[in-house]
Amino acid sequence: MEQSYSAAVYDAITYMHAHLHEPLDLTGLAAQAAYSPYHFSRLFKKSVGVPPLYYLSGLRLQRAKELLIETTFPVRDIGMEIGQQSVGTFTTSFAARVGVTPGAFRASMASAENSFSSLKTTRHWAEPALPTVETSIQGRIYSEIPFEGFVLIGLFPRPMPEGVPLYGTLCDTADEYHIPCVKPGLYYVMATSIAWKMKVNDILIPHHTFRTRSREALHVEAGRPLEKKDIYLYPPRFDDPPILVSLSLLMNNFLRRQAETAIGKK
Repeated sequence: MEQSYSAAVYDAITYMHAHLHEPLDLTGLAAQAAYSPYHFSRLFKKSVGVPPLYYLSGLRLQRAKELLIETTFPVRDIGMEIGQQSVGTFTTSFAARVGVTPGAFRASMASAENSFSSLKTTRHWAEPALPTVETSIQGRIYSEIPFEGFVLIGLFPRPMPEGVPLYGTLCDTADEYHIPCVKPGLYYVMATSIAWKMKVNDILIPHHTFRTRSREALHVEAGRPLEKKDIYLYPPRFDDPPILVSLSLLMNNFLRRQAETAIGKK
């Protein structure tokens, strides 16, 4: 039963990748996997963590990110390529789930290069230790394959790394991380690696970065000053949802916080 279920999910994701430009619905995807729409949706969400059509929309936005960086196609044409007939709808959806507009993402190569260079030069970072009655989340970072670089960690409201995380940080690979001032709520912990040897395009379109994602929500409760959550990075897996959030934006946000902290100490 488990083998058949895994094969069904694999076949569905393979079909999504091959037909991103075509109109796809739940009934058609379920038929490809030889399940009823109800059972297919349940099994897909149990395996991957998000519903199949939401996963599909993520793949399409990932394809849009690729086209924005790798081609000079107009934004309107890229939206139509992934099935968005309205440039306004495409721009709104892209901005909500990537964190910046399509135009800003296309123009972010220079800022990503600058942020990457700044981080590479500094190499030592820490979140400011602020007195708070709210919870801090911390833990150690482990990687299945050693690498030299840093790790971006975010707390997201859904089990997909998209939009701007509610909280986040950046830290060395083999180190402890610390996210202070986290309000009570449910969060999904997502992380991805950036190796010093990476090219900027690989940061903007992170297909090959090591990563992790929590399938179960982390419940932060009031009155608990510390929550422990270790992170285990692994190479990309076939069924991982795409990393939609702009890593360039996350690097810029972290550097801005560092600069503000340095000014506050003067």
